[in-house]
Amino acid sequence: MLKTLDLSYNSLSLTTNISLNISTLPMFDRLFLSSCNITEFPFFLKAQNELAILDLLNNRIGGLIPKWLLSMNLGRLSLSHNFINGWEEVPLIHQWKSLSHLHLNSNMLQRPLVVPPISTMFLFISNNSLTGRIDPLFCKLRDLEVLDASNNHLDGIIPQCLENLDGSLRVLNLRRNSFRGNIPQICRDRSTLMTLDLSHNQLYGNIPRSLVKCKNLDVLNQGHNDLSDTFPFWLQDLQRLQVLVLSSNKFHGPIWCPHDFFGFMTLKTIDLSHNDFKRNLPLEYFRNWTSMSSKVSKMGFESDAAYDGKGTYNDSVKIIFKGQEMEFVKTLTVFISIDLSSNKFDGEIPSSLWGLRSLVMLNLSSNNFTGLIPSSLGNLKELESLDLSNNKLFGKIPQQLTALTFLAYLNLSHNQLVGQLPQGGQVSTFQDSSFEGNLGLCGIPLSRKCETPPLPASNDDYNNEKSDSIFGFGWKAVVVGYGCGLLIGMVAGHVITSRRPDLISRIFRVRLQRTSL
Repeated sequence: MLKTLDLSYNSLSLTTNISLNISTLPMFDRLFLSSCNITEFPFFLKAQNELAILDLLNNRIGGLIPKWLLSMNLGRLSLSHNFINGWEEVPLIHQWKSLSHLHLNSNMLQRPLVVPPISTMFLFISNNSLTGRIDPLFCKLRDLEVLDASNNHLDGIIPQCLENLDGSLRVLNLRRNSFRGNIPQICRDRSTLMTLDLSHNQLYGNIPRSLVKCKNLDVLNQGHNDLSDTFPFWLQDLQRLQVLVLSSNKFHGPIWCPHDFFGFMTLKTIDLSHNDFKRNLPLEYFRNWTSMSSKVSKMGFESDAAYDGKGTYNDSVKIIFKGQEMEFVKTLTVFISIDLSSNKFDGEIPSSLWGLRSLVMLNLSSNNFTGLIPSSLGNLKELESLDLSNNKLFGKIPQQLTALTFLAYLNLSHNQLVGQLPQGGQVSTFQDSSFEGNLGLCGIPLSRKCETPPLPASNDDYNNEKSDSIFGFGWKAVVVGYGCGLLIGMVAGHVITSRRPDLISRIFRVRLQRTSL
């Protein structure tokens, strides 16, 4: 007997004929009707009492979730990417006793967040218009592995009792809401948390030291809050941390400690932009970031992120890439990036950057870096985006940058660079705006042409001038000497004849007398 029916990716037209005997249809265990252009909940589902999996993903279903759907004994329900705006009867707690997977993301749901049944393992309810606070009853969902309520209008304080889920919770994503207060102490010694994304809220205070107990943490995103703290050096003890985002907060001070080993050997993406970090970076600062130096395959992904029934949970991070804010999904094994822009770092750019051979994006703009652009940047063969603008760099642009064949974005504007732009490779293909604010630069593609230096004298010219010299002087020097002597003599003669004529007569008389003798 037919138990599984999959009609996904078809354009179906559902009948609304109430005289149809729906009891004659087979009793399905699993029904997949995703991307079928359906505009309402199928009427025949009322009689499907044995249905365990219902997939209505990516249709055009609007209105309210019907009351009769709550009475079904579902184990997995996917209503994502529709136009559903609420419940026909709002339950305090969902009535599905066996439900483990609930996908309601990307709809138009409003009102407070409804607590799912105690059996829930995966709750995806992001990209809606939910309001209110997280009910403390969520802390009793002891099997909950993924809670993604990002991109809503939730507010209040994040419940401290979420630490009770430390033995099951792997993903907590509350990004882009209006939560306020301190980051709760949600990690214990046996924590299974792998992704913690609290970015784009109104959180303040420090990063709790208890996060060091989250030994399995892969992704930590606290960007775009009101956190005020020094750099959390102690996070280097997290041996699996791959993504660290602290951008757009009020962090301050140096990001290295002279008396401590700077680890972070597993980091692949770090974003510390738009803070108040300062001081120089040691020349060997990046030497230990070995995950950025190893070769990364772009053909596939490997991740231990929480399983959602169809694949792995897709972490996402928004980063300024190639001059634009872009969202990268599932970035853990492919996108290698460093963004230290809009801080107060100074000194020279560390030469140890050359070892990060898998680096795709490097942004050091809007700081106080000085010195030359390291020629070793030419070793970053995977680099696609390089932004060193708005610093105090001087000297010539190294020719080695022409070896960056994947470079698609370059910004060296507003520095003190001079000389001719390197010719060849990608460098000469960028627009003038990539180099503006450097008055000493010239050459293609800039409108300012480089001046041609004078040609050196040839050996023949040198020999000719040498042959015309007298006692080592050239003929030009002799002519000048004769001319000056003649002029001085004429002036002196004029002065003597006009002021002492008697002297002249005595001299000539004496000479005449002597001659006559």
